[in-house]
Amino acid sequence: MAGSSPKALVVDDDPALRMLVRVNLELEGFTVSEAETIDEAKRAVAASRPDVVLLDLHVGREDSGPLLHELRAEGVRVAVVTGSADVADYRDVADGVLEKPFEPSSLVELARRLARVSP
Repeated sequence: MAGSSPKALVVDDDPALRMLVRVNLELEGFTVSEAETIDEAKRAVAASRPDVVLLDLHVGREDSGPLLHELRAEGVRVAVVTGSADVADYRDVADGVLEKPFEPSSLVELARRLARVSP
């Protein structure tokens, strides 16, 4: 990753949460893109393969579990960022789990670890 910024994709239907994640990661040198829907997320991954995807388990009315499995099968590193009670079902699939509400420092630490970025 030398010479380039790590890329993160934030997939969440909550614009305030996307902005919180974006700001915190950009302050740490990440290039951040956002997706509000599963379809937007698929297009964003295809257009610019991110180093890490931060994925809510429920994006609008959609369950993002199938997207999580698809991304992991393609070798994309994914952190589930959710307030959902069924997060335990995905701990073995995702590369990391961050439960809402979370501390920004925990978010940054997880994103760095998954994108393989040194502090």
